Amino acid sequence: MELKDTIKLMNSQDYQDRYKGEYYQLKIRYEKLVAMLEKYKTGTLHFTPTCSYKLLFEQAIYMKRYLGVLEQRAKIENVDLT
Repeated sequence: MELKDTIKLMNSQDYQDRYKGEYYQLKIRYEKLVAMLEKYKTGTLHFTPTCSYKLLFEQAIYMKRYLGVLEQRAKIENVDLT
């Protein structure tokens, strides 16, 4: 899934669809950031970030925690994230 694939979910009138869209968007962004951080660490990134590795890593930590909160809420609210 790509970000563009979440547009319909985000524009839905159904809150569960919007919830899924939020979750999928965050997951996609988190996974891309983690992949970027791996390349940053190994020196294979094709550009030089203006932010430090430390700051970007901290962002990834918060994103992962946010994903965890969304997953917990999904269980409570019976939202299927698969």
